[in-house]
Amino acid sequence: MTSAPSTRPTHKPRPWVDLLVSIVIPSVILMKLSGDDYLGSTWALIIGLAFPLGWGLFELVKYRKYNFIAVLGVISVGLTGGIGLMELDAKWLAIKEASVPALIGIAVLISTHTRYPLLRTMLYNRAVLNVDKIHDALLKKGSEGLFESRLQRASYYFSGTFFFSAVMNYVIAKWIVTSPSGTTAFNEELGRMTLVSYPMIAVPSMIMMMAIFYYLWRTIRRLTGFTLDEVLSPALAGHDDSASEQESSK
Repeated sequence: MTSAPSTRPTHKPRPWVDLLVSIVIPSVILMKLSGDDYLGSTWALIIGLAFPLGWGLFELVKYRKYNFIAVLGVISVGLTGGIGLMELDAKWLAIKEASVPALIGIAVLISTHTRYPLLRTMLYNRAVLNVDKIHDALLKKGSEGLFESRLQRASYYFSGTFFFSAVMNYVIAKWIVTSPSGTTAFNEELGRMTLVSYPMIAVPSMIMMMAIFYYLWRTIRRLTGFTLDEVLSPALAGHDDSASEQESSK
């Protein structure tokens, strides 16, 4: 008896939707609707943070992407709301902002000594690269050991991007959010911090991630001789390797 095929939808990146729901809408609500004439500080905080929190939970439940980074993101938003609603000292916001990326960076470092380094999960995986093809070429050339050492070095660089984010998160939170939590000013500063953090933290971190991927690709190119198009996963490259191999064998 055969089991029914999985009907779980495939996750497709939607950066503009992520940006709108997680950054723009919450920031506008916190900065413009926190006054007593509108939602008030408490409801503006609840509604504003409900967007990224709800979106994160929706992604987790619909696509079953239960990885610790997604979970930490949801927890981070929940802690931000808790700090505001419980009217804790604003210094806890800076500590929270720094602790989440720092925990991810530590996890990346720890994972390098396990069977499943996080860099493999995020960059060196079958959704991005043709891992089997690369592995076969490394075996033929006897370059597995050298590649593994370079992959570990890339993991260290990868963890460094999260430590950079941790430091920048703390500095920006201390710089922008100075008003007591639970006030309209606190909400407005929180919205401003959310907007500022994207160009000042997310963009540099994205550039560093691209640099790490470039380093990884250059390593693969030197050790295997493949071009980028040849090592991309068939889905990203827009062709089927097995089909092309069959065609070339005729």
